[in-house]
Amino acid sequence: MIKEIKPKAAPKVRKPAKIKKEVGLKETAEKEVKEVEGIKEEVKEMKTETADKIEISEKAETAEKTEKIGVVEAVNAAEEGESAEENGKNPKSNRYYEAVGRRKTAIARVRLFTRGDKSFIINDKPLENYFPGPQFRSIIEAPLIKMNIGDRFKITAVVKGGGTNSQAEAVRHGIARALVMFNLDFKKRLKKSGYLTRDSRMKERKKPGLRKARRAPQWAKR
Repeated sequence: MIKEIKPKAAPKVRKPAKIKKEVGLKETAEKEVKEVEGIKEEVKEMKTETADKIEISEKAETAEKTEKIGVVEAVNAAEEGESAEENGKNPKSNRYYEAVGRRKTAIARVRLFTRGDKSFIINDKPLENYFPGPQFRSIIEAPLIKMNIGDRFKITAVVKGGGTNSQAEAVRHGIARALVMFNLDFKKRLKKSGYLTRDSRMKERKKPGLRKARRAPQWAKR
């Protein structure tokens, strides 16, 4: 018997419409995957931003706390020094911080004592008698009020030259410098408030040929 050999069937050819559909489905799937990845990245960025904001706020709070702690520690150290001096342990019984302040032609030599009566004496007179105006006293006490240590020191000052306003600002300048010598942590806040800067403004001298520093005599044409 002779077996009949059947011819093999030709391979099926895919229609172009089916191929296009499959390509379109792949593209849409890839787009969806990319969109999901983009959303995930946005969520991560949001989380990092919130974490950074929280860290910044925590750092600011810790800085404020450390600054307050530094002020309290400095005051406590001064008080401990006072008690030790009273008991005779420290030979330097009259310890003070001295600085010079200037404004216009006024010069003030200020001393901050960490012990003794909490008083304010200027040129051997109480502050209220030497500067009767409240505006001058507010100028002088501004650095102490800024650092919340208004009643911590006995302050003496010797002022020469200038007027009442320039003398008050010179005393303020000297107090701010002495506070920085007492505690370096005060420098940033005092400098930001402008109490450590030496104000160089002052009246110009009279020029020859002029009535004042800049004022010229009236000119007449005829």
